[in-house]
Amino acid sequence: MSHTLGIRQAQKQKTRQAFLDAALALLEEQSLSSLGLREVTRAVGVAPTAFYRHFRSTADLGVALVDEALGSLHPMVRTTVATGGAERITRAVQLIADHVAAHPAHVRFIARERHGGVQPVREAIRAQLARFAEEIKTELAKDPEAEGWNDDDLLMLAHLYVDQMLITASLFLETLESPESPESAESSEAERQRVVRLATRQLRLISLGRQHWLD
Repeated sequence: MSHTLGIRQAQKQKTRQAFLDAALALLEEQSLSSLGLREVTRAVGVAPTAFYRHFRSTADLGVALVDEALGSLHPMVRTTVATGGAERITRAVQLIADHVAAHPAHVRFIARERHGGVQPVREAIRAQLARFAEEIKTELAKDPEAEGWNDDDLLMLAHLYVDQMLITASLFLETLESPESPESAESSEAERQRVVRLATRQLRLISLGRQHWLD
């Protein structure tokens, strides 16, 4: 009996993931507010009624996509911020670059829906970003430079880092145009390196401002 239940649970999870993957692919060309339930079920190859075994609505599906896109990043972000000194910035930029390269569709989805027309999804993104800020604040508070800082100022600084990471992700996303020739591939890599340098300088500027905040 337990073996049968395990197979059923695995199949249910597989179908749920198929819905998420199909929706993400469809959202490359449109916003979540315009996505139709029948579009998603047709892409998965199931009847529309099957959708409701996994999600209450397309908004609920969108919230699940937010969790898939951002949820797994929390441990990596905490580890990166826990790194001290200049290495923290280097690792943060590399983390963003790697994540964008590995999951461009997720990054595009978050960038589009952060200010999109589906309120539960906007709120889910906002909650995830607020969680990042709280986690970053906790790590920043451990730095020697945090002496004398109050919680509100540390949280403000953490939000600056989160905002800058989002900007950096968008810049990296713009460098992912498919190259059609060796020349364009070389140009794309040059643009990527430009973004690395720019992002590094911008994060350093925030860090420099931090050093003089209490002056």
